[in-house]
Amino acid sequence: MLAEERLARIVDVVGRQGTATVPELAGLLGISESTIRRDLDKLDQAHRLVKVHGGATTLESAHLTRDLTLEERHGLHAGEKRAICAHAAPLVGPDDLVYLDAGSTVEVLLSHLAERRARYVTDSVSHATMLAGRGFNVTVLGGELKSATEALVGPDAIATLSRYHFTIGFWGANGITPESGFTSPESNEALIKQLSMEHTARRYVLADATKFDSTSLVGFGPFSSATIITCGDVPERYRAFDNVVEVSL
Repeated sequence: MLAEERLARIVDVVGRQGTATVPELAGLLGISESTIRRDLDKLDQAHRLVKVHGGATTLESAHLTRDLTLEERHGLHAGEKRAICAHAAPLVGPDDLVYLDAGSTVEVLLSHLAERRARYVTDSVSHATMLAGRGFNVTVLGGELKSATEALVGPDAIATLSRYHFTIGFWGANGITPESGFTSPESNEALIKQLSMEHTARRYVLADATKFDSTSLVGFGPFSSATIITCGDVPERYRAFDNVVEVSL
């Protein structure tokens, strides 16, 4: 078996199962565990899966327990994110004070935004840089910079947020269920999400369908607190909720 074919089969197995152990993969492919470990290193470095103790998991599964880096998140469900953001961007009007979360789907929203008369505030350094480069009126929060997501957190960010009353805002989520609401893997960033939502009149969570029926570690808002704009294979039970807006690719 050629090396690339072997790597593709590993990605396929992990993708179908969600997770796989080193002995399991070695048995399925008929190769040594040491070779599997080297292959997992390569696949992890290429952001095709995430290597964990004793095996590997999908990027989506890993996203529930830790923040993926910006590089890891790029390309995940790209088509769905573009459709979601194309629907969301026209919601911004000229008189809006807009909050933009540091999520990767919100990052896609930036290229769809066309309303330059609105004012934008974000906890993401990279989001602010991209908007400023396009000539938008943008304010970035102060605070401690998280390297993985380039989000600002901590007391300074909280103090700045407390002064604002946003007319509209957009957030990402790692997990969404009616029971647990919107969830994120990291407590400091979840607190910023929660506070910014509490200070916003019209709230939109932008999330592809894989986020449904998943629960991450920290909640930042009840399910009913925002309109969810989504795309993809949405589970049937969510289509009955008035705050779920499904868009097509």
